[in-house]
Amino acid sequence: MSKNIRSALIYSALTAGMLFWLFPLLMALMNSFKTNGELLVNVMSWPVEFHTDNYLRTWETMSFLRSLGNNILLCAVSVSLIVFCSALAGWKLSRTKTRLSKFILGLFVFSMLIPFSAVMIPLYRVVLVLGIKNSLFGLGLVYAGMGVSMAVFLYHGFVKGIPFEMEEAAAIDGCGTIQAFLRVVLPLLKPITATIVITNVLWIWNDFLLPLVVISKRQHYTLLLSTNTLFGQYSSDWTAILSALIMAAVPVTVFYAVFQKRILKGIADGAMKG
Repeated sequence: MSKNIRSALIYSALTAGMLFWLFPLLMALMNSFKTNGELLVNVMSWPVEFHTDNYLRTWETMSFLRSLGNNILLCAVSVSLIVFCSALAGWKLSRTKTRLSKFILGLFVFSMLIPFSAVMIPLYRVVLVLGIKNSLFGLGLVYAGMGVSMAVFLYHGFVKGIPFEMEEAAAIDGCGTIQAFLRVVLPLLKPITATIVITNVLWIWNDFLLPLVVISKRQHYTLLLSTNTLFGQYSSDWTAILSALIMAAVPVTVFYAVFQKRILKGIADGAMKG
């Protein structure tokens, strides 16, 4: 088989895969401009007329700006806590060569294997005891607790590739342990930090179950919780629902498109270094 034919087959397969994965999104986008009558008659048909008022109606119904602000605040609180705590823990565990540090790292890795459904009820009881139900900051703490395991694992692997002599030189210059971390180590962690920020923003932004468990007040709803209010008990406004899903997906899609190159690079560096 010639090189050109092989390349054509590869690109054809990749194009088919791309269309397969994009098909639901394209169908949602197309049907979001229909009326409910058109959508129920034929989901696959092209809109007779593009109804942009679906988006305007959805914008007001779900209080889009308020929900968007809640999403942004939640991501900012959660990711900041994950990065700060995990960077410190991963660095300290990597530099401490003891059985205890290996055991603690093993606990972090093991916790990654526990499904959320197994801890959902105990977690809800902890939220009630701590008095953080219906609090975006409280929900941010929960996300931070659930997200540190993977982040610590990635930071631990990445720190192994940073020469310890740099920290020794900082100590000779008069830096304390924390100063050496903040001034020497932390700036070198930018690649893996970018990966951790991106992956956790995508996870928190698109998560529905945890906010559903913790948040019940409408003013604290995230975008997906607000979208869920569009579902009725006996009937649903599907054009509004599709419009809401498209609007909720646009900010995080743009965010991912801008920073996607850092994801695989950071994960590979964190997993393979050392």
